[in-house]
Amino acid sequence: MTAESLTPLGYLSDHETKVDLLNNEAIAKTIVRLINETVDSAVTIGVHGDWGAGKSSVLEMVKHAFPDEGDVLCLKFSGWQFQGFEDAKIALIEGVVHGLIEKRSLMTKAADEVSRILKSVDLLKVAKKGGGLALTAVTGIPLVGLDDIIGSVVDHVKNLAMDKDAREAAIKSMEDFKKKKSDVAVGKSVPTEIKGFRAAYKKLIKKAGIKRLVVLVDDLDRCLPQTAIETLEAIRLFVLWDKTAFIVGADEGMIEVAVRDHFKNLPETDVASNSGQNYPRSYLEKLLQVPFRIPALGETETGIYVTLLLLGRVLGEESPEFEKLLALGRAALGKPWESAGIDPDAIKAAVGHRFDEIVHALNLADCVSPVLAAGTKGNPRQIKRFLNALALRLAVAQARGFGNAIEQPHLAKVMLAEMFLHQTVFDHIATTAANSEDGTCPEIALIEKAAAAGTEAATAGDEEDASPGAANPVIDEWKTRPEVMRWAAVKPALGLVSLKPYLFVIKDRKNYLGSAAPLPRKLAALLEKLLGGDMAAKSVLADVKDITLPEAVMLFDATRRKMREASNFDVRPVAMAGIAVLVEAHPPLQGRYVDILEALPPDRVGLWVASGHAFVTEAAPKSRIDALREKWRKATKNSRLRMELEPKKPSRGGRGHGNV
Repeated sequence: MTAESLTPLGYLSDHETKVDLLNNEAIAKTIVRLINETVDSAVTIGVHGDWGAGKSSVLEMVKHAFPDEGDVLCLKFSGWQFQGFEDAKIALIEGVVHGLIEKRSLMTKAADEVSRILKSVDLLKVAKKGGGLALTAVTGIPLVGLDDIIGSVVDHVKNLAMDKDAREAAIKSMEDFKKKKSDVAVGKSVPTEIKGFRAAYKKLIKKAGIKRLVVLVDDLDRCLPQTAIETLEAIRLFVLWDKTAFIVGADEGMIEVAVRDHFKNLPETDVASNSGQNYPRSYLEKLLQVPFRIPALGETETGIYVTLLLLGRVLGEESPEFEKLLALGRAALGKPWESAGIDPDAIKAAVGHRFDEIVHALNLADCVSPVLAAGTKGNPRQIKRFLNALALRLAVAQARGFGNAIEQPHLAKVMLAEMFLHQTVFDHIATTAANSEDGTCPEIALIEKAAAAGTEAATAGDEEDASPGAANPVIDEWKTRPEVMRWAAVKPALGLVSLKPYLFVIKDRKNYLGSAAPLPRKLAALLEKLLGGDMAAKSVLADVKDITLPEAVMLFDATRRKMREASNFDVRPVAMAGIAVLVEAHPPLQGRYVDILEALPPDRVGLWVASGHAFVTEAAPKSRIDALREKWRKATKNSRLRMELEPKKPSRGGRGHGNV
């Protein structure tokens, strides 16, 4: 296979987007308008949303709305920039000051103010060594003069349980600063220094010739709690300053975690105000005056987003055809409540002669969008991760020469199950397919039929699918899971498709081929007992009753595989004792137990199959056993078994054989 014949990977970048596929530009434009309309006031704005919701892209759009040469100066910082600093608060303050100075050449235009404000920053750095005194100063609580601060810090450090060298270094830094105190406003209190800092800052803004300073702070929810809190405290220093706007991109939940971690003794709710509001949320709301939340994508919006992502990858985001599609997508996103995606005829008209190039991408978008919407909860980053993983695995399959063994729609549906269904559900699908001769999982066909017919109208099987009256506990359990039913409805159907090639492609995460997937430790311990013979199996009956039905199914499948390894069925395989315990503990497995009996070769089994099924108590499985016994009696060449199954006339005072 030549390099030219490979399908392009079409990697979807997770960086701030240059093309707005989510219509989040509306949020960015509203923020820009708010900033322009409040130039004489300070404002703090929160852009909230889960990880991957598009917060960084919104901040990037805001930044591009203010060119560097304009009268609004926009500076952008990432919370991660401050992660390695001793004091993230000071780092942000210093970053804002230096950004303002450098962007507007203030070293020459406002040398005095620059010198004054940088000295104030130095004071804050020193005060920080006093165990948080800078924080106290910033929040406005009066402190003693600088000499007293240095003296109290030195006394405090002397009493700390710390390394001798570190203690001496800290004391030396305080004493050195005390000798140079004339350089930083001798004798003034820290609040006075803060007041001077603010005055110098206002003069810098004025001499910079800007009407507004906008500071963007991103990735705060990715930081350690201490870094996040210190950054927010730095923002508090600027909150009441005219002409300054802070825009913070963060997930509120993560910031609340940081607040709880930092202020460990705060009560959960604000008792004093009787509001019932929790303190962490109050802290955030007092700091960020205007909140914007990016909502998760619904099913319709996910469909539009996935369609634009895939078509942009095929056509190129800068192509004229995609420009037309983008306009169609934004128009559809303007009315998402109408549950209508992009009109197919409009797509065909927009791309013209290139329509054949996008047919497969359109079909894929239609297939995967409903499950992606539910599985990712409408998170754009997770959607991109899925599509990138799909493209990568297809490319690897091509490079390995798998050829037509891998179909993109089939792989996409397998991966949807792998990533968004409960682990026990996918484990059953994968292990069953991996251990079957034809590579299929019978339950897939049944659940796909149930999804197509509707949950209430569909049954686990009919005469074409199983024996009369058969029950399938796996399907009964799956039908209670909405995510499984959504997945089963996705086209194409996989019920008759060998999944072995696809399990090989996805084995980068877990290998189901070659050997059965390992059981969890708890189940593995039970399996060892279940395979230890009658007494060992019966000893764990109570423990087996305590596990869930899906776990029991996993154990049942593992025990059945061991039973199939038996070379001689003339005597009862040891694994049958464990299977009997599983069925007794979980009656829904009775139908699967009869499946095992029906698969046995009647001409090569011993008399043990004729009896010992008393734990099968439900009507349908009992009926199947009766039918199986009659079938064996009439058709088997095994004369011993046939004689054992012949009806016995009860003797006086005796009982017949063949108990069920």
